[in-house]
Amino acid sequence: MKFGIFYEHQLPRPWDDGAELKLFQDALDQVELADRLGIDFAWEVEHHFLEEYSHSSCPEVFLAAASQRTKNIRLGHGIKLMPPNYNPPARIAEEIATLDLVSNGRVEFGTGESASRAELEGFNINPAERRAMWLETTEQVCNMMAMDPYPGYQGKYFSMPVRNVVPKPVQKPHPPLWVACSNRDTIHLAAQLGIGALTFAFVDAAEAKKWVDDYYETFKRECVPIGHTVNPNIAMVTSFSIHHDREEAFRRGFDGFKFFQFGLGHHYVFGHHKPGRTNIWANYEKVKAAMGAEQLDFLGGGTDGIGTPEDLRQHLRKFADAGVDQTVFIQQGGKNRHEHICEALELFAAEVMPEFKEEEERRQKQKMDELAPYIEKAMQRKQWMRELTDDEIPTYAAYGAMIAEVDTSNLEGAARIRAERWKKMREVLAKV
Repeated sequence: MKFGIFYEHQLPRPWDDGAELKLFQDALDQVELADRLGIDFAWEVEHHFLEEYSHSSCPEVFLAAASQRTKNIRLGHGIKLMPPNYNPPARIAEEIATLDLVSNGRVEFGTGESASRAELEGFNINPAERRAMWLETTEQVCNMMAMDPYPGYQGKYFSMPVRNVVPKPVQKPHPPLWVACSNRDTIHLAAQLGIGALTFAFVDAAEAKKWVDDYYETFKRECVPIGHTVNPNIAMVTSFSIHHDREEAFRRGFDGFKFFQFGLGHHYVFGHHKPGRTNIWANYEKVKAAMGAEQLDFLGGGTDGIGTPEDLRQHLRKFADAGVDQTVFIQQGGKNRHEHICEALELFAAEVMPEFKEEEERRQKQKMDELAPYIEKAMQRKQWMRELTDDEIPTYAAYGAMIAEVDTSNLEGAARIRAERWKKMREVLAKV
């Protein structure tokens, strides 16, 4: 099994001067440390307007910065918002490819729709159409990265003419594709489309096995890739705080993880939010005092990653036995302290991770050997976007060339001089 760390960039109130600066710099330090320790992935979300819960609105910038401080760790969008009002599809293709270039081919291309009212209405997106938007744009962004030139597209949610979208990514035909999943229905869809499943639901090992089995059975029977390649993988999130003293591990990590759940519930389920004024941390502390932190179970548990190294080992062993490909740690939540996060990562790398690393190469080879004939059939079922022949690729004139074709007698001054120069250049080029 592989391992990842996950960032929302949570920043509970009150906000002191320099708090966001410290938050981002600490996170970069943590990713650098994780890279040195041999952790496999660093995942970064994209959210907008979700105060306190997530200050990560530009993951491509953070991941680019992390790429220059690391060598091996995979840099994952967990996820990139695909509805065009958030990110025009061609811009996504350009950003992913550029990040792949500056990171020397280490990008994981996670995709998603978003679900919060703050974000959807903030960008004038109809919630009922977000799944259709995701399907349309995800397929076309993959085409943009893989095709030379991109043949153009006339769709329901975006359109563009023939263009060669550059740069192209290091990883061919494009970086591994993922989608955010919160339930078994989305897991099923991910398998049908040949996409890795980033599961943001806190489930126990028994439920995880059901999700894994459903994913791989569906992948084998029904997969028709949405991209130009497949990425059969399941990643599941868990809490994370370890210390040799179990009580100390809970003291350091439990409150932050529960705020992670509470903040998610506030923005997505039960909250009433006044932008710039609602204090989610204060509301959390009121509820915690009234109910007890152990009763704040909005997402079905997920605290099995908090405890001693042996506690975590047993938890991860159950996930590995269930067939989970990657476990992603929620280590930066609430007011968890930077130094405690770093200490926990070091302890995990020293005492827990090695036994799972020893098995990974063999497990991965066995898995891919088993899936190889199914992947071949899946690629045969895909309906590919047709490449244009050279004769079909349209030529378009620069604006200056278009101006040079008009009558210049009615132009004055500098405009007339420019037009005459463009006309002369056109005459020269015509003779070449």
